[in-house]
Amino acid sequence: MKRSSVDGRPSRENGASDPMSDKIGTSYDQHDMFRMGKTPQLRRNFGFLSMIGFTCILMSTWEAQLTTSAFGLLNGGTAGLIYCYLATFLGFLAVIASMAEMASMAPTAGGQYHWVSEFAPSSCQRFLSYITGWICVLGWQTGITSIAFLTASQIQSLMVITNTSYHFERWHGTLLIIAISFFAIIFNSYLAKRLPLVEGLILILHICGFFAILIPLWVLAPRNEARTVFTNFNDGGDWGSAGLAVLVGMLSPVFAFIGADSATHMSEEIQDASITLPRAMMWTIVINGLLGFVMLVTFCFCMGDVGIILSNPEVMPFIQTFLIATNSSAGTSAMTTVTIILTTCGCITNVATASRQMFAFARDSGLPFSSFLAHVRPGWDVPLNAVMVSFVVTILLAMINIGSTVAFNAIASLGTAALISSYIISITCVAIKRYRSEKLPHARWSLGKFGGPINILSIAYLIVVFVFSFFPQTVIVTLESLNWNILIYGFTILFAVIWFFVRGRKQYLGPIAYVRRESS
Repeated sequence: MKRSSVDGRPSRENGASDPMSDKIGTSYDQHDMFRMGKTPQLRRNFGFLSMIGFTCILMSTWEAQLTTSAFGLLNGGTAGLIYCYLATFLGFLAVIASMAEMASMAPTAGGQYHWVSEFAPSSCQRFLSYITGWICVLGWQTGITSIAFLTASQIQSLMVITNTSYHFERWHGTLLIIAISFFAIIFNSYLAKRLPLVEGLILILHICGFFAILIPLWVLAPRNEARTVFTNFNDGGDWGSAGLAVLVGMLSPVFAFIGADSATHMSEEIQDASITLPRAMMWTIVINGLLGFVMLVTFCFCMGDVGIILSNPEVMPFIQTFLIATNSSAGTSAMTTVTIILTTCGCITNVATASRQMFAFARDSGLPFSSFLAHVRPGWDVPLNAVMVSFVVTILLAMINIGSTVAFNAIASLGTAALISSYIISITCVAIKRYRSEKLPHARWSLGKFGGPINILSIAYLIVVFVFSFFPQTVIVTLESLNWNILIYGFTILFAVIWFFVRGRKQYLGPIAYVRRESS
């Protein structure tokens, strides 16, 4: 491995330019890739600020508090949303801290499945890592469709408000999903070299857009009483208990914080990843958490009667709130356009994350047609094949919406359960290693003596979220209201297990097979 100069940048002998200099990064990056047995293939052009922009917009916490509020308002009400948000913020603070430490130990695009391979007990390393890889691929591929669907729903909601003759059709939404995804693909292929610059600009838009929504609501919207906002619990699902209703509705704030691992899948494109990555992850949860809380409280104060804003299923509740506040379709359109642009930007980052996850798992021979999916075209320095396959998967999933919105929603929301389970497995593996007092790789960003308790807290919280991610919206279950996630999730796990024993165990060794000891 080549040595680096004192400033941490790759050395260049005799003043000659090194074509690999933008891939190998700093001396720490070189050491990490060498230890993990990986060859640099992707361009390291992300810095601290561009990475914060990437993760902030992918999580889109304050935006998601608006776009996914219906579920939490039905189960929990305004008080349930606020208190559950605070609990979710604290829970994910522990989760992201745990993952940030693992990312500092092993900054790789593989993320969770790599960590499981390296930290799990030797008796089950390969199997657990393989299953985790499939879960992560599933979670991020469905995530593209999910966020594109949210964007499309906003556009259709605006069309309903601004054009009384417009008739809401499912196939309209499908075409919008495909168009939004195609726009995201352009930024991840032809404009990939400009992606860090774009993410920096998006971070500015993320902050400015927050105030562009917040200020009109403060100035124009009617106010609910504080007593109503902080004490009004809603059991719209007829669970018979306000506490249970709040737990069922926790998916609204959870969706606003999900995707904590997104930055880790960009590890091999970050300069000085072992320290830049965990810092960016922690700053993201702090920035987004605070913005999301302010926006949520503002929304709860300004929404008016919950029954009214939930009365029209074709218009998203937050857009109905904008209409009440501005009393103008033009003003509503202007405010909603901000969230449409930001969620579209979120789709761009989601495509980047999903394609890198697929590329990494294919690189370790974890998927069918691995050599094709892991190919990085020279000159592009991005996994273009994985990007294009992600687009095809999105189109196929979007087609389901034409036949059944229920089935489509089940698949689109499946990403939550998939990613949560991957967090549980990876954090549990490092917690077991800590419990057994086994040596962990060096981490430049470490939890120190608090690592064990924080890991345990993360696992306990995630298990609760995982269980309630399979609950239906109401007690009275029909084919339309049934949460089909458990069936699809179970089928995916079953397929991964079968594929492992048929093909996987013959060709998948797991990242641990390539990891070099620290002494090497």
